[in-house]
Amino acid sequence: MFTLLLALIYLAFISLGLPDSLLGSAWPVMRVALDVPSHFAGIISMIIAGGTIVSSLLSDLMTHKLGAARVTAFSVGTTALALWGFSVSDSLGALCLWAVPYGLGAGAVDAALNNYVALHYAARHMSWLHGFWGVGASVSPYIMGAALANNGGWHGGYRTVSLIQTGLTALLFLSIPLWNMAGARKKAQAEPAAALRLLNVPQALRIPGVPAILLAFLAYCAMETTTGLWASTYLVDARGVHPETAARFASLFYLGITAGRFLNGFIAEPVGDKRLIRYGGGIMLLGTVLVMLPLASPNLALGGLLIIGLGCAPVYPSIIHATPNNFGRENSQAIVGIQMAAAYTGSTFMPPLFGLLSKAAGLGLYPYYLALFVLLLLVMTERVNQVTRDRRLEQRLSGDSRYKQGKS
Repeated sequence: MFTLLLALIYLAFISLGLPDSLLGSAWPVMRVALDVPSHFAGIISMIIAGGTIVSSLLSDLMTHKLGAARVTAFSVGTTALALWGFSVSDSLGALCLWAVPYGLGAGAVDAALNNYVALHYAARHMSWLHGFWGVGASVSPYIMGAALANNGGWHGGYRTVSLIQTGLTALLFLSIPLWNMAGARKKAQAEPAAALRLLNVPQALRIPGVPAILLAFLAYCAMETTTGLWASTYLVDARGVHPETAARFASLFYLGITAGRFLNGFIAEPVGDKRLIRYGGGIMLLGTVLVMLPLASPNLALGGLLIIGLGCAPVYPSIIHATPNNFGRENSQAIVGIQMAAAYTGSTFMPPLFGLLSKAAGLGLYPYYLALFVLLLLVMTERVNQVTRDRRLEQRLSGDSRYKQGKS
């Protein structure tokens, strides 16, 4: 039962990745058809990101009301509807309207599934879960390319992914009894646990360590998204790499993340979340140093992008999987939702900020900008580790005190 449910969750995460790279792969054709400037893609992207932030913050309330199964099914259905809306749109205004449900669906399912797996499955499954997101993000450009090559146009590419999402929505609704049975069986097998708490953002921020983990998550996603978005431009304009070579090696960054997450699943449990984050951060820092070195040959910079991707691989899933352990199972759904909002904030605003800074300081700022976020990630996660150690020591001392009082 749990294996079948896990396979369904993996499918849901593939579906979460499918829409993420559609806009980028279709935009060169879309902007010509819509007769709008190239940078207008940022408007659509920002609206989608805004929707994901809002739905991430509301995910705790929605999951309490509906449960993870229904939130997942409704969210995937909302995304399917939005993709269909894209497939029938012929103006920027219509795309902006459909971008709202596009983002709202993505944020809710992301938070609900991440917390569900963190609570009920081992660390290796969290790594593989995010590896399957990479599968979805990697496949959708091929779907869009096939639609463009076969005269289906960008409308056909969005329509195809919408149909895939619609089929998965039906499967998710049919599987709701399976989620209920799995939940009942888990409760019967496990010791009684505290019920999930409904927390608003100010309440969550008062929990020791939460502000630090939000900064860490923002820093990680800022670093990952900035790396991917600006890699080719940096290689071409700052290092003199041929555009085709730059594009190929920039794609290796994403390959490093996806492959690294599947490989990471085999070592996640013996190594543990905290050490995986440390190791990942160290590897990311090594990669940024290789990109930073002012050598005449760009070969080390090219290899550095792959190394950065490998370092990124364990960080996101490990932070999520450690959430119940760091902040309590009863608080995990609320905190995971806020973490998702912090993640989308970092990935939405920090790459454009680099674009503005690079106009004044030059593209040579790129590796230093990345290194700043890696260092912030490492400092903040170590701060969370210290808070967790202090809380456990306090609980142990409190327990020993009560034990001695009982004996006396």
